[in-house]
Amino acid sequence: MSEQFIPQADPRAGYRAHQAEIDAALARMLEGGRYILGPEVEAFEQEFAAYIGTRHGIGAASGTEALVLALKALDLKPDDYVATVSHTAVATVAAIELAGAKPLLIDIDPATYTIDPGKLAAALQKPPGKIAAVIPVHLYGLGADMGAIVALAKQYGFRIIEDCAQSHGAFLDGSRLGGIGDLAAFSFYPTKNLGGIGDGGAVLTNDAALAARLKELREYGWRRRYISDRTGMNSRLDEMQAAILRVKLRHLDGDNAQRQAIAGIYDYGLRWCEGIGLPARRAGGTHVFHQYVLRCRARDALQAALQARGVGTNIHYPVPVHLQPAYDNRVAIGPGGLGESERAARAVLSLPMFPELGEDRAARVVAALKQISSG
Repeated sequence: MSEQFIPQADPRAGYRAHQAEIDAALARMLEGGRYILGPEVEAFEQEFAAYIGTRHGIGAASGTEALVLALKALDLKPDDYVATVSHTAVATVAAIELAGAKPLLIDIDPATYTIDPGKLAAALQKPPGKIAAVIPVHLYGLGADMGAIVALAKQYGFRIIEDCAQSHGAFLDGSRLGGIGDLAAFSFYPTKNLGGIGDGGAVLTNDAALAARLKELREYGWRRRYISDRTGMNSRLDEMQAAILRVKLRHLDGDNAQRQAIAGIYDYGLRWCEGIGLPARRAGGTHVFHQYVLRCRARDALQAALQARGVGTNIHYPVPVHLQPAYDNRVAIGPGGLGESERAARAVLSLPMFPELGEDRAARVVAALKQISSG
């Protein structure tokens, strides 16, 4: 690609934006000589939990494993169901099976792409078995309808694990996402709003007993070194990623503000374009735009036309989980089916979105879309 090509994401730009601070943090970590579960991880766990507004933070090796650990901490039974959505990264559903439970997939609200509380309520009224937990996915940077989900949890007694892989720093009704449910799982994949330079994750909770269980589960079930009091796994956030994340956490609110400014340019410039729908907002919440996602009548043609004009895009996500070969006819589906999830997968398109994109390149994206729309 030419130097003028606009990528859809650019994690290297995030490193360059904070390079001096990151390099200094890495030098400090290397000189310290502790590379697994040392002072950088401990400090990051405390700082990130305080930022979100929870009492406990437990680092993990990835966002997927953070979900697995959160589920295992609930001591689910093999016949227990965990409800979530099909329009998500496959990691959400993979984690349920890795934790030994059964996925129950619920359709989405077509405006927000998050779990439809009405469809969830219908599943709870006629469940295929015990629904022990629900994983609302805060998708693209916008929170699910947590007020409705918390109310259902009080009525039906399930636990809530927030999937916050795409919502670092977002608010809903005065609380940051990740501090509302029983547990929350975060990913620090390089393209996330808070991303490392490699894999990483964390589980947050206000429950001291769950926090203690999570610390055991992430390291072979150890309370005492080399003695497993429960069956666990190896899922440890390493010191290098923690050192980097501590730097980037200090800039997260500023970076999110840059994403919101870029979204404002897109909103204003594209409001009259034919054949595309702009991202929704939720009353009482903030959108931190992990992705800026259009809904398009002719998505594939639009994507090709943008590529030809030097604009990179992506599709989050092209095939709902229940239609993917590994899961086809293997997962339970909630009442009413998954029609909105299937329609979304055929229509969504993610525009370039990262804090360092800048106003000029965002304006170029808008100009390309206007040209395509008017042609």
